[in-house]
Amino acid sequence: MGARAVQWLLRCPHTPRLHRPSRMLASALPVEGATQAPIIVLKEKGFTLVEILVVMVIIGLLAALVAPRFIRQEEKAKIKVAKAQIELLGTALDTFRLDAGRYPTDDEGLGALRNKPGGLDRWDGPYLKKEVPLDPWGRPYIYKSPGEHGPYDLTSYGADGASGGEGDNRDINSWEG
Repeated sequence: MGARAVQWLLRCPHTPRLHRPSRMLASALPVEGATQAPIIVLKEKGFTLVEILVVMVIIGLLAALVAPRFIRQEEKAKIKVAKAQIELLGTALDTFRLDAGRYPTDDEGLGALRNKPGGLDRWDGPYLKKEVPLDPWGRPYIYKSPGEHGPYDLTSYGADGASGGEGDNRDINSWEG
């Protein structure tokens, strides 16, 4: 059977087709020395279920190895942001002291960097362009004046929100470099 016969057979309305011809691959397998017509084999192009499952398992393993590293980087970044914000607040507090002659009291808190406290004549603020930021975990910074470690203490309690801790849960303090 020649190529024309194979083409006619593929176009013949009586030939059963389960899929569109564009997704099928037809081949005629001649048998040497046989007097019968060659066997026509239709092969579908695509992936088997096992191949797809193997790929999905590989992707899952890669995600399991990479995801914890990204999560750890996020926590490190939050610690760095907290340190930078404490440094910024410290600069604003020092500028407040230069203008007012003192640091804000515990009662005035960090809000004195944005709003003029009552009874203060030499306030030249606001000392922050925006509102007083929350720490990266969404909690306010702890401000004490006078502080135990200097004229003021600024603290973020870290990821757990409690005093003390280790790793991501450790406190970030203004008196620690």
